[in-house]
Amino acid sequence: HKHYFYMRNILLLYAVFIVGKSTKNCTELNDDCVMNNSVEPGAVGKEHTYGPSQPNILPTIYVITPTYSRPVQKAELTRLANTLLHVPNLHWIIVEDSINKTLLVSRFLQGIGLNYTHLNVKTTRRVRRAKVHLVPRGMAQRNLGLRWLRDTFGHSAADHHGVVYFGDDDNTYSLELFEEMRSTRKVSVWPVAFVGGLRYESPKVNKMGKVYGWKTKFSPRRPFAIDMAGFAVNLQLILSKPQAYFKLKGVKTGHLESKLLAELVTLSDLEPKAANCKKVLVWHTRTEKPILLNEGKKGFTDLNVEV
Repeated sequence: HKHYFYMRNILLLYAVFIVGKSTKNCTELNDDCVMNNSVEPGAVGKEHTYGPSQPNILPTIYVITPTYSRPVQKAELTRLANTLLHVPNLHWIIVEDSINKTLLVSRFLQGIGLNYTHLNVKTTRRVRRAKVHLVPRGMAQRNLGLRWLRDTFGHSAADHHGVVYFGDDDNTYSLELFEEMRSTRKVSVWPVAFVGGLRYESPKVNKMGKVYGWKTKFSPRRPFAIDMAGFAVNLQLILSKPQAYFKLKGVKTGHLESKLLAELVTLSDLEPKAANCKKVLVWHTRTEKPILLNEGKKGFTDLNVEV
């Protein structure tokens, strides 16, 4: 028994030493950090839980969701979680734009009953100071989600079939969308509503069921003129192309999706879903910003109550 307790204490001290070493790298994720394979996984906060899965029956859908602190954050996450709970064999990778994981998101995830991974990375100061139309929010967080998949599965997951989807926390999703994307062989595509100043944007699909162009008013000559919510990628393809990620430098606004997909596939590889792109299954919605003019006045709401 003495030998057992002695060995246990040695292992605990070693674990503390390793964790202490891993916290000194890369609290802000940029292009250099994404490309640096020597960065230790412990350099960013992460927490995960796994529930029952069916790897031999259904490919796992990995939903990467960037999120950031604001008054409606918990409401938006709750609405999205209530949708994802109905999707079998799904793993939610939620990435906070924060130096540390927040208590709000940590507590929320622990109580929802989903398989999840909780990550965090603060958007770099250079990106935060840039104008909104130059650097879209959430790119560093999506990149970290991709890195987690590659760190977890390596360069190949031949025994693990999966699909990767970038699902923002403020969109509205039909359950049918997730079943449509589950059979993705390379990259599947579909329409997205309320984007680009239109009722919907969509791939153009010919009678042979092949994508040949894009229904959009914004920069229609992009190789892949598609919204972030309008495609999913096979996990094997993500793992086999380790250099494919969202570039944070030198890419125009609205071209980030196109640049990523250009590193993964050609136009002829695209798989139109949603009845050959004739059905809308995802909507760009926005929660109205709450008016909190009376907050802070004495005798009203208790700031210790989580909203």
